[in-house]
Amino acid sequence: MNTYSKTDYVTVSNLTKRFGQNTVFEGIEFGIKQGEFVTLLGPSGCGKSTLLRSLAGLNPVDNGTILVNGEDITHQTPQERGIGMVFQSYALFPNMTVEANIAFGLKMKKLDANTIKKDVEKVIQLVDLSGKEAYYPHQLSGGQRQRVALARALVVKPRILLLDEPLSALDAKIRKRLRQQIRDIQKELNLTTVFVTHDQEEAMIMSDRIFLMNNGEIVQQGTPEQIYTQPENEFVAGFMGHYNLMEAKQAKQLFNMDTQKKLAIRPESIYVEEVGRHYPEHISLPLKATIQHQQLLGNVIRYRVAMENCQDCHLTVDLLNRSSERLLANGHQLHLRFNLNEIQPVRA
Repeated sequence: MNTYSKTDYVTVSNLTKRFGQNTVFEGIEFGIKQGEFVTLLGPSGCGKSTLLRSLAGLNPVDNGTILVNGEDITHQTPQERGIGMVFQSYALFPNMTVEANIAFGLKMKKLDANTIKKDVEKVIQLVDLSGKEAYYPHQLSGGQRQRVALARALVVKPRILLLDEPLSALDAKIRKRLRQQIRDIQKELNLTTVFVTHDQEEAMIMSDRIFLMNNGEIVQQGTPEQIYTQPENEFVAGFMGHYNLMEAKQAKQLFNMDTQKKLAIRPESIYVEEVGRHYPEHISLPLKATIQHQQLLGNVIRYRVAMENCQDCHLTVDLLNRSSERLLANGHQLHLRFNLNEIQPVRA
């Protein structure tokens, strides 16, 4: 079944890439709307970076087509595609200033000096590098160097921007700030963007849609909310959000549910019973559990619990850290309630 439409700006159909006898992906199909921010998410080795490089023309494909705004670019060179790409490694010229690095692509297009100067000034302001024009890459922080790389891709006015894990080498604080800057710039320019990451949080925050990949296949695509709350199979449930997976036998023991599939429930959809609180009908009756161990994750306390009257039922429970009273010791017994509306059947 086709996963694209005639209104898509980017259409990928039946795309296949092999390295020798190794098939990285086969029959990949998807569509992307103009101005959409799509993230290729998945574990290392799933094919997401190879797919991105195939879109850029850096990896020739063995079969299939890539259309951009109706134009077949499948066999065009990278320079002919009108695509900007930002790599994890920055790839800046160390002997060139910030200004010269950004201007390089425009000079290759043989634009006049006045146009180059205006376009470079504009993009330097866009990526918040004013005052750094005469600096060399070794004089900049990692986040600043990555913004130079981003500016260099943007200044040539690409019709598509490709980002290959551009934030993974940065520390957490800079990473959070830069991912918001990238998203703001992308929205301001209405720039069709494909972003590669293995970080679920990054994908959830930045994307209009997520294409979740595994073993060379797009196993599920949808909005961040759809991917997170409606996993289609066991891999998606296991990859997103620390889902608890329960066998059919365990579901019968815990909830008296008859099912042939595994069930998945998110840790935050399990509640520690609070005395005197009224629970609606879609919340289960209390079930006994014992804390095996706990982790304090800042604003969240994560418990691993063993359920009573259920063989090998070990579940993860996430509680909002509202007070120190919620930090319970190993061995503590408690009563748990489950949001039955949030329990999802999943395929293997």
